[in-house]
Amino acid sequence: MWRRAGRIRLHLAEITGRRVRRPLGPPAPTATFSASARASSSFHRYLGTFRDSIGATPSRSMSTQTDGGGGRECWSCGAKGAFLSCGSCRSVQPVDPAVDYFEIFGLDPGYNIKDNNLEGKYKDWQKKLHPDLVHSKSEKERAFAAEQSALVIDAYRTLSKPLPRALYMLQLEGIHVDEEKTINDPGLLMEMMEIREAVSEASDSQTLGKIQSQMKRKLETWSKSFQEAFEKRDFDRAVEATQRMRYYERAMEETVKKL
Repeated sequence: MWRRAGRIRLHLAEITGRRVRRPLGPPAPTATFSASARASSSFHRYLGTFRDSIGATPSRSMSTQTDGGGGRECWSCGAKGAFLSCGSCRSVQPVDPAVDYFEIFGLDPGYNIKDNNLEGKYKDWQKKLHPDLVHSKSEKERAFAAEQSALVIDAYRTLSKPLPRALYMLQLEGIHVDEEKTINDPGLLMEMMEIREAVSEASDSQTLGKIQSQMKRKLETWSKSFQEAFEKRDFDRAVEATQRMRYYERAMEETVKKL
């Protein structure tokens, strides 16, 4: 069902060859991410190789605060406490593979995110990191900006939804999940067939809305099951919960397409 792939850190660890620190707490694109997340990882690896080719300096550990703080020095002005960008000279910093998605948004690692301003923090980072904002800077800094902006986008998309967030937390525990693996549960498969048939036959938005609400409740139920299993470090149950979440998420997507 799943295999422990060794503790995985973000994006550039294999390029820099650095030792990275253990994520904080039981936690902190995929396990195997979706095709888009795998493409994002490939993009990061390409950018990392490009960064090496222009002589970028490997980064050191960062603060867990979104506005900096800690011992990292800015590569441009030497100021202390630089995070994704420098608070003193505003230069975009190189990606540090030791920084996880929770740190980017100043969050405590955990499945139940208690922050209603995740989108606001995402937009704030993009105002500082978007490549269009550094088009007149050096080739090195433009590469940093492309990396950091893509990283923040991936972090936001991952943490803002239950299933990608669950997969990410398993990833940080070294758990590789085969996302293409089907569940051998005739009851669930029959339920999915009935849902698809109901969506196909639905002739008005009210009916589709009811189906969508049902799927949302199912998704929330298995989301809670994942959290309980993960907190108990019962990874078999946690992986099974993500597989069931995927079925209901796909069913919701089908209703959205027809709405």
